Amino acid sequence: MSPKVGMGPVRREQIVRATVRCLAREGYTRLTMKKVAREAGVSQGILHYYFADKRAILVATLEAVSRDLDRRVGAAQSRTGRDPAARLRALVRACLEVAVGRPEFWVVFVEFWGEMMHDRRLREINAALYARMRRQIGAVVAHGIRAGVFRRVDVLRAAAVILAVVDGISLQLTFDPAAFRVGDATRFCGDAVLRYLAKEAS
Repeated sequence: MSPKVGMGPVRREQIVRATVRCLAREGYTRLTMKKVAREAGVSQGILHYYFADKRAILVATLEAVSRDLDRRVGAAQSRTGRDPAARLRALVRACLEVAVGRPEFWVVFVEFWGEMMHDRRLREINAALYARMRRQIGAVVAHGIRAGVFRRVDVLRAAAVILAVVDGISLQLTFDPAAFRVGDATRFCGDAVLRYLAKEAS
C-alpha cells in the first residue's frame, strides 16, 4: 500500500512521534512494528513503506528528537544576542528544561545508546551526532576566545567537556526530576562551564 500523495512527510512524522511514545513507555526491547503502527494509527503496510524495520525507526527517531533539541537550543540562544557566555547558559537551560518537560527525548537517547553497544552502524551514527554537537558548542567557545571572554583552549575538547556536563545533569533530571530544580541546576551547571572557560586573573 502506498501513502496518499503529499502525505509522506506528515505520515513519517506521525510514525516517529508514535515511536517516541512507545519507547518512553516500554523501551526498545519490547518495541514492535505492530505496536508502532497501532500507536501511530496506520496499517503495518504503511509503516513498512517508510521503514524497513524497527532499527530504521529507531534511527529516524533519534534524528527527530535531535533536530527538536537543536531547534529549542537555537531559539533560546537567539534571545541572548551574540554574548558567548549568555549563549552557553541558554544552551544549558534549554537542555535541562527538555529533560524535565520532555523526558521522553532523553529516553530515546538512552535506548539508542543501549542498542549501539552491539551495532557498529549505530555507533557511527551516534559518533556523527556527537561530533556535530561538539562543533556547534565549539563555535560558541571559539567566538568567546576571539572576543577575549574565554581563555584559550582546544575548542573541540572544551566542547566535549561542556557536552559531558550537560548530558550528565540532563540524564539525572530525566530519571530523577526531584534531584534538582531546573533553575538551580541551570545555575550551577552554567557556572561550572563558565568557570572552566574563564580567563585567569592577571
